[in-house]
Amino acid sequence: MRPPPVPPPEPPPHAEAARTIRDLLSFRIHRVANALSRSAAQRYREGFDVSLMEWRSIALLGDYAPMTLKDLARQASLDKGLASRVVRGLVERGLVKREVSAGDGRELALRLTAAGRRLHRGLMAAARDRDAAFRAVLTPQEAALLDGALEKLLRVARAQLR
Repeated sequence: MRPPPVPPPEPPPHAEAARTIRDLLSFRIHRVANALSRSAAQRYREGFDVSLMEWRSIALLGDYAPMTLKDLARQASLDKGLASRVVRGLVERGLVKREVSAGDGRELALRLTAAGRRLHRGLMAAARDRDAAFRAVLTPQEAALLDGALEKLLRVARAQLR
């Protein structure tokens, strides 16, 4: 049984109504996310010759393998067709291997190869450096507030999907 939908919280008394799209919180977050994604894509393409979608797939497989294509697509926020094309390219480059799933012989489990694991280590080191640079501009209090605010916004956004 599904839990009842969570109503959106009432805006605090000090919150002003958005006058234009640029004032909408969702638009502002989208702009930040796009800027972060573009800089990540550039860094990973130049430093490691992988696209942002390949990076996400390698990162997830490096941390959570074995994964099915369906699970990888969901975790990477990719549609299954795009995830399939990304994985196919990674398999062709010798970074990912497909194996029959131990849990279900009808499914394929995805894992990184030895070359994929080496690439994963380099990508994660670069990702941690980028993350540290972003966190460095925030005080510990700001970082804690941001983490809490992002969790709240994610819960509300997911509730609105129901």
